[in-house]
Amino acid sequence: MAENAKIAIVTGAGTGVGKAITRGLLEAGFTVLMAGRRRDVLEAAEREVRAPGTTVLSVPTDITDPASVAALFAKAKEDFGRLDLLVNNAGIGAPAIPLEDLSIEQWRSVVDTNLTGAFLCTQEAFRIMKDQSPRGGRIINNGSVSAYAPRPLSAPYTATKHAILGLTKSTALDGRPYDIACGQIDIGNAATDMTTKIATGVLQANGSVAAEPTIDPKHVADAVVYMANLPLAANVLTMTVMATKMPFVGRG
Repeated sequence: MAENAKIAIVTGAGTGVGKAITRGLLEAGFTVLMAGRRRDVLEAAEREVRAPGTTVLSVPTDITDPASVAALFAKAKEDFGRLDLLVNNAGIGAPAIPLEDLSIEQWRSVVDTNLTGAFLCTQEAFRIMKDQSPRGGRIINNGSVSAYAPRPLSAPYTATKHAILGLTKSTALDGRPYDIACGQIDIGNAATDMTTKIATGVLQANGSVAAEPTIDPKHVADAVVYMANLPLAANVLTMTVMATKMPFVGRG
């Protein structure tokens, strides 16, 4: 570990945006604990992003399980003595089916991962950041443009991402006395396995199916690194990074 390296936890770090964020933070000199459900995927990603002079550690974690989350943060404190950054990136969606056909299990799975998981991680980060010296730290939530506008047939995902915006604001407010800053990165069409269909054709609000432009996840990672490197006296509350020509601004 580089001397005076900042310590970060990234959830959902094994694939897509989470892996890109991990790589970006490592290149910026952070030490990163990569959290994710699947050990094989996580360890493969660790081998991919690891570079000479960097410190990265895979910690298989189920963020819907309070005990698993507590173990992740205990590992950070035990191994590195502090925590400077949490990136709440992990998220899932439900099948794109009519709202009335969604099962309660599908709804709860999305809520438990996207919202409750982020809350559990934020709680554990607060517990470390409030008591460490120097005090404080930063939390960055992955909100998505779905925090502002839904896609058709996406009620569970959209509801949780709207809720993440509320969690971000509450965390920013409650963190003030303890020098804990919280902001949100809202991503529009990053090119990952989760968004493969977007590039080939996805349902639009008017009922048509159309391909949409995407962006390299590296642009998201660059934005997160910018937010992460700010002094704690400054905060980006929300930032939207999106494909310029995606149908988000305007009426389609």
